[in-house]
Amino acid sequence: MASDPSEDRKPSQEAIETLSSSFAGQLCDVTDARLTAERYLSALARASPPSAAEHRDDILLVVTELVANSVQYAPGPFELHMRRTFDGVHVTVRDSSTTPPAPRPCLPLHGGGGIGWHLIHTLCDQVSVVLRPDGKDVHTFLPW
Repeated sequence: MASDPSEDRKPSQEAIETLSSSFAGQLCDVTDARLTAERYLSALARASPPSAAEHRDDILLVVTELVANSVQYAPGPFELHMRRTFDGVHVTVRDSSTTPPAPRPCLPLHGGGGIGWHLIHTLCDQVSVVLRPDGKDVHTFLPW
């Protein structure tokens, strides 16, 4: 049986250049956003494998933290945008809160929490927050 030659080809860089997805802002959207990011990274890896295996996991962790924070602190819909850069992946989460994220003390013995923003800054090459009249964009750049 002959195989379809298109199955053997890698996806073009243009075909997986960007991802844009919108979510309602419900708790289940954290999982859905992570799965969406996972599919994007799988396609990206077929076209351009990461320089280190842990880069994929780092990006997924940052996406999970960003969207979980959006669901918890910015009620309403959010958007996830991902795009390939020269040497990495640019992840943006757009939400409805005009309050910029701020580090909180990490108190594991008092209910947990407080580690996400520190994790994001540790894993990312660059983090920035752009406030808009109707919310904010959190931009992160990670190696690929």
